Amino acid sequence: MKVKTILVSQPEPKIENSPYFDLQEKQKVKIDFRPFIHVEGLGAKDVRQQKVDLTQYSAIILTSRNSVDHFFRVADEMRFKVPDTLKYFCQSEAVAFYLQKYVVYRKRKIYVGKRNFEDLSPLIKKYKDETFLLPTTDKLNDDVPELLNSLNIQWKEAIFYKTVISDLSDLADVFYDILVFFSPSGIESLFHNFPDFKQNSTRIAVFGNTTAKAVEDHGLRVDILAPTPETPSMTMALEKYIEKVNRGK
Repeated sequence: MKVKTILVSQPEPKIENSPYFDLQEKQKVKIDFRPFIHVEGLGAKDVRQQKVDLTQYSAIILTSRNSVDHFFRVADEMRFKVPDTLKYFCQSEAVAFYLQKYVVYRKRKIYVGKRNFEDLSPLIKKYKDETFLLPTTDKLNDDVPELLNSLNIQWKEAIFYKTVISDLSDLADVFYDILVFFSPSGIESLFHNFPDFKQNSTRIAVFGNTTAKAVEDHGLRVDILAPTPETPSMTMALEKYIEKVNRGK
């Protein structure tokens, strides 16, 4: 069956040159965006109840832009003046770049990983005498605390924000040729909103093996998988599939 409509379970990109817009124009398909999950911040009181005193940490580990936003939000709510001496360990260049929203980059001690969390290990180990805080979500990957524990450092995990299932009830009678997911939480949201969901002819595109496993655990079929050596991005995987079914390539 040809592909005419796609629903991406993320917010619409804010940049004009998003590859999704290029894909839409090139392949003549309609792409809608709708976050299946969203983030809600915990208040300063909830963070304090986790026995977090921001004055006790000399380094912050930031894994996402959400962790950046919510660390500085909580610090502001606690009336904590973030010291210039604080060290920032960012999982990727994208996170480090986003940090500039809150600090003057050239005046801070910022250490950047390549992409995966484990890439930060050598940098964290190099500064093992620091006291680290990991402001994070309630859906933290188990690999992260395991890795930090293996480094024999002083660190604390604290939930600063949580992942919440979005209300998708208005999509009950709307059908798409492809649904695109990026996390197991997206699949959880799908079945929370539509417990009787049947895949039938709907194609499911997933990013990452953990998302693929969540799809299969719910008895669904993965039709499009990224990243792969041939298609390292979701838009490339979608384009390859669409060209195959729409044009018989």
